[in-house]
Amino acid sequence: MIMSAISASAEIVDINTQASSIILDATPGRPLQFLYYGPKLSPADAAVLKAAGGPRLNAYPAYGMTTVSETAIAVRHADGNMTLDLNVESVKRDGHVTTVTLKDTHYPFAVDINYRTWPDSEVIETWTEISHDEPSAVTLTQFASGYLPVRFGDVWLSSLWGNWGNEAQLEQEPLTHGLKSIKNKDGIRNSHYAHSEIMLSLDGKPREESGRTIGAALCYSGNYLLRIDTDHSSYHHFFAGINDENSEYHLAPGERFETPVLALTYSEEGTGGASRNFHRWGRAHRMAHADRERKILLNSWEGVYFDIKEKEMAQMMADIADLGGELFVMDDGWFGPVYHRDDAKASLGDWTVDTRKLPHGIKGLTDAARKRGIRFGIWIEPEMTDTMSLLYREHPEYVIEEKSHKTRYGRGGNQIALDLGNPAVQDIVFSIVDTLLTKYPEIDYIKWDANACIKNHGSAYLTSDNQSHLYIDYHRGLARTLDRIRAKYPDVTIQACAGGGGRANWGVMPWFDEFWVSDNTDALQRIFIQWGTSYFYPAIAMASHISATPNHQTLRTIPLKFRTDVAMSGRLGMEMQPKDMTSAEKDQCRKAIAEYKEIRPVVQFGDLYRLVSPYDRKGVASLLYASPGKDKAVFFWWRTENFRNKQYPRVVMNGLDPDRTYRVREINRIDRKPLAFEGKSFSGRFLMSTGLELPVTHDVPADDRTEYSSRVLLLESE
Repeated sequence: MIMSAISASAEIVDINTQASSIILDATPGRPLQFLYYGPKLSPADAAVLKAAGGPRLNAYPAYGMTTVSETAIAVRHADGNMTLDLNVESVKRDGHVTTVTLKDTHYPFAVDINYRTWPDSEVIETWTEISHDEPSAVTLTQFASGYLPVRFGDVWLSSLWGNWGNEAQLEQEPLTHGLKSIKNKDGIRNSHYAHSEIMLSLDGKPREESGRTIGAALCYSGNYLLRIDTDHSSYHHFFAGINDENSEYHLAPGERFETPVLALTYSEEGTGGASRNFHRWGRAHRMAHADRERKILLNSWEGVYFDIKEKEMAQMMADIADLGGELFVMDDGWFGPVYHRDDAKASLGDWTVDTRKLPHGIKGLTDAARKRGIRFGIWIEPEMTDTMSLLYREHPEYVIEEKSHKTRYGRGGNQIALDLGNPAVQDIVFSIVDTLLTKYPEIDYIKWDANACIKNHGSAYLTSDNQSHLYIDYHRGLARTLDRIRAKYPDVTIQACAGGGGRANWGVMPWFDEFWVSDNTDALQRIFIQWGTSYFYPAIAMASHISATPNHQTLRTIPLKFRTDVAMSGRLGMEMQPKDMTSAEKDQCRKAIAEYKEIRPVVQFGDLYRLVSPYDRKGVASLLYASPGKDKAVFFWWRTENFRNKQYPRVVMNGLDPDRTYRVREINRIDRKPLAFEGKSFSGRFLMSTGLELPVTHDVPADDRTEYSSRVLLLESE
C-alpha cells in the first residue's frame, strides 16, 4: 500500500489501499469535502477528478448551519448554542494513519477525522476524536464514526437481522427513498436482532463474484445506529456510529471523545470479494490469535446443562480424548458456595467451586485433562450477578438498577448486569478471571457469556446529571477490563458467547478468539445462520458444534453425517455427548475429527467462496474454502430441501487456479462405494466452469436412508 505524502497546505487527500481510494478535498479554511470512494485512481485521474463531476458533500456533516439533512455530529455548546461550522485546520500523516483536523469557526471545538490503512488489507478504517476548550461541558447529542455518500442508482442493501436461536438472517433489498435505520438498544449484546455491518451493491441485485460492492462494519460492542438516508439529492447518505438515543454525552473541557472504528472495504468481485476482504483484515488485525488453529472441543452444556458432576466431567474428558478432540469445556453450573447454581436463578457473581458437585475442585479437572492429553476450559459470566448471590447481598450498588422503581430482572427471574462503568466493578470482573487463571494456570479456554440486556437505566456510580453516559461507559469499562486481562493473560483462548450469538461483532474481537454463533445447534438452521455470518466473519471466528438428535432447540432429527459436515465448515466442536452415541457413531466422529484436522488450515485460514445460497431456495447450499496459494480447497455441499422429483443445480466451483490439476477426495464418507470421481483429477478450469455431478442421496443401507445428504470434498493440487 502506498499513501500520498500530505503537507499542511494540501488540498487533495488521497487515501489508498492497493486497490481502492478515498479522496477528500481538505482545503484549509473550508469544510472537508468527500470527492470519491472506489477503485484506486492514478495520479492523473485524481488530478482531474473534480472536472469529472461528483459529490461536493461535507465529509463529516455537522448540525447547525445546515439543519435540513441528516448529520454526523450535533452538539450543545457550553452557552446553549447548537450550531457547528467545521472547517479544515490541518492534515497530518503518521505512518498509515491520516488525520484531518476540523475546527469550528467560532468556538474552541475540534474534530479529528482519522483514516487508517493496512499494507496487507483492502480495508480503510475511519473514526473521529472530538474535543474542545470551552469554559464548561459541551453536550454531544450525535457523534457518528463516519459518513459515506453513495451515488443514487440501482443500489441494494445486504444486512443481517434475527432473534435468539435465529441470528444472522440475510436480507437483501433495494434502497428506496426515505430513511433506513439498523440499530441496537440491548445495552450489552448487540447482534441477536441485527448486525452493525452492511454491504451496498452498486450495480443492482447483489452477486457473489461480480459487481461493485462497498462493505461497512462498525467495530463496536455496544448500542449502535446505522442510517441510510436516500433523499431528494442524488445520493444515498450512509452514517454509522454509537446509538445516541438516551446517550447524550457531556464532554468536559480538555477531554477527548473517541468514536468506534468504522471499517470500509471496496470490491469489484461482488459480496464475495467484500467478505474476503473483511476476513483477511479481521484475521490479520482485528481478532485475537487469528494465526493459530482453533482446537476441537467438547462442551458439557447440552450433555448435562446445570447438573455438573465430577464423575461426568471426567467421563466427558475421556470421551473427547478418545475421539481425537483437543479440549473439554465445562459449562454453567460448577459454582455457588452458598446459593447453589442448580438452575439459572442464583449464584452469578460467586465464582467459587460448589464442592458438592466437584469434590476435588477445578484442580481435579485440570489434572484429569492433563492425564488425558487434552486441554481444559471453563464457562463464566463475569458481567452479571443474581440477586440470590453473595456479591449482590454485599454490594447492591454495583448493579445497573434504578432504585425508585420496581426492578426488572433477566434470566431466571434474578439476573442483573453489573455496572461496568464503575472502576470497582471493573476490578471485580478482572479479579474473577485473574483468580481462576492464577489458581489454575492450566485453564486453556474461557467461554465468556453474557445472558442479559440492560433492563433498568440507572447507575449508582454515575452522577445524576451524567446518567446518559451509562451505555457508553459500560463498554469503555468492558474494554479497560479486557485490556487488563489480555495484558496479563495474552495466550488464553476466550470465546464471546452472549446468550448465543449476541456478541458476533468486530468491537469485541481484539480480545476474543471466536464467538458462539448461536445457541441453536440444529444443523439445517445453522447453514442459514452461518451463511449470513460469513458475509463479515471468517470460519475461524465461528464456533460450530455437532449437536444431539433430536436437536434440543428445534427437535429436528438429522443424521450424524449432515450434522458433522455443517460443523466442519466452521470451528469444529461437539455438544453431542459420546456416552450417548453408538460404537458406529463414535467411529464416524473419530474419523471426521481426524479428517477435520487435515482440512482445518484451509477452512480456518482460507478464502471463502459462497457458491449456492440457501436463501435462494434451490434445494442445496454450497461453499468452498481455498488456501491462499490455491494449492488446496475444501468444497461443502448440503441438500437443504427434499421434494419428489425436484431438480437440483449442478454446482460449479470458484477460487481455484484454472491451470492447476486437483485430485478429489471425499471427507467424512459414509457411502458403501466411493463417488465416481474419487481419486480422479480435474483442472481448476473444468471445476470452475462445469463442476462435478453430486448424487443427492447416499449409498447406504435402506434403514439408514434419510431425506438429508451432504458432501465434503478435499481438492489437492498435483
